[in-house]
Amino acid sequence: MDVETWLRSLGLGQYEQAFRDNDIDEAVLITLTAEDLQEIGVASLGHRKRLLMAIAALAGAHDAEGSPPLGASAQRPLAVAKEQAERRQLTVMFVDLVGSTALACRLDPEEMRELIRAYQDRVAGAVARFDGHLAKFMGDGVLAYFGWPRAYEDDAERAVRTGLCVTAAVAGLSTPSGETLAARVGLATGLVVVGDLIGCGEARERHVVGEAPNRAARLQAMAKPGSVVIDEPTRRLVNGLFEVEDLGPTRLKGVAEPVSAFTLLIEKVGMCRFDARSAIVRPLVGREIELGLLLQRWHQARAGAGQAILLIGEAGIGKSRMVRALMDAVHEDDHVCLRYQGSPLHTDQALWPVRQQLGFAAGLASDDDAQTRLTKLALLLRQAVEVDADTVALIATAAGMAEADPAWAAAAPRKRRERALDALLDQLLGWARQRPVLVIIEDAHWLDPTTLELFDQALDRTVKAPVFLLFTSRPDNLPSLSADPRVMPLPLSRLSRDAITRIAADAAGSTLPADVVEEGVTG
Repeated sequence: MDVETWLRSLGLGQYEQAFRDNDIDEAVLITLTAEDLQEIGVASLGHRKRLLMAIAALAGAHDAEGSPPLGASAQRPLAVAKEQAERRQLTVMFVDLVGSTALACRLDPEEMRELIRAYQDRVAGAVARFDGHLAKFMGDGVLAYFGWPRAYEDDAERAVRTGLCVTAAVAGLSTPSGETLAARVGLATGLVVVGDLIGCGEARERHVVGEAPNRAARLQAMAKPGSVVIDEPTRRLVNGLFEVEDLGPTRLKGVAEPVSAFTLLIEKVGMCRFDARSAIVRPLVGREIELGLLLQRWHQARAGAGQAILLIGEAGIGKSRMVRALMDAVHEDDHVCLRYQGSPLHTDQALWPVRQQLGFAAGLASDDDAQTRLTKLALLLRQAVEVDADTVALIATAAGMAEADPAWAAAAPRKRRERALDALLDQLLGWARQRPVLVIIEDAHWLDPTTLELFDQALDRTVKAPVFLLFTSRPDNLPSLSADPRVMPLPLSRLSRDAITRIAADAAGSTLPADVVEEGVTG
């Protein structure tokens, strides 16, 4: 097993040198504890947890192959499953290694063993990276659940990203003769009963019963090498976030009615979640006072007095709708709008929201080579402020858009970060010298520490600039800048009965019965 490749598959390639310096090979890897990781320099709690989850998955794979069990001190259970079965909505993932039977006929058994081990490591790393549950290895097949034993609001999205990550990671493997490997993935979402213990001894496992596992297996069988096929329920849950190819109604073995199937293509980069998921934007109701306050602060910012507001509200209460309303209201004003989106899947990736914003604004494509990406980024940055090639490379490196730049390789990490943040703030102020700037930072509760540091510095440097910083956040995980006196909190309370009635009538196209409205108000 290549430990460095394994780290990169988890998105944690920055620790390759630390692992090399401490002589951590495969045998040592599966014995690491949280304390060990902290000792070798993995300071981030999120990174340590991600590594421990991936190590636990590796340990399970090794035990399944007959390796000696790990000592109690090395085992870190991720979650304790309940003994009784549960009714859950799961997104089920089946992965298959293409052409494994033919490979087994051509390769020496030892070579095939190493190949299967490397393949399983890649898949296990991807599942752990997105907090899925690795249910079972079946030779060249892998079964994983998203939604049990942990449940997240975006389990389907996590499964889709895992599938894309798996196909990309396996494509990086090859046989001793240089033949490239490929995986195919099937994903299906539905209600299941999960958690019953079946079997005994080493064959003991948590069983799942429902249509989704069967559908996922059939979709995997029809997928082309290197592709991910999903069903209609999964597509609805990730609607707008990914490009898909409609395969039309498809007959699956054992399924009576044709099933709608879709091949995943690429992620739609740069769109906020509200715009991606909302094909129809309904009129804003019951938020006139809040919108008026936002517009008042925008006008103050346009006059040269920098403003910052933190819009606070629980999930689904309408924070993104308020942002959209503000953008619509100032649409005709001469200004620059910079949008950043926090993500629960990237809280430990420095400047990930900046990477997304720059990539979208610069028009980066997935097939751009390194030089093309730097050229496009330079053209974007120079619209706001003059920058040299070294600074462009530094920003690209800091935001994870390019490999480490040799010109800055010898500099201390803190110095590189500080210089990169200065360069990004120079770009913001460069835009502000040309016209007012509206900066929207959605889901700030999911921002990584480096991005928070960037916007904390932006508060200092935009006090006398025509810049309006609008953050949104859930109340249960407020970002550290929420305590900053320069940031005005604006809580969103629940809508009034009248507002809910008007929204319901607009969505239904007619006035709803009183009992239906009452259920919506009290529910």
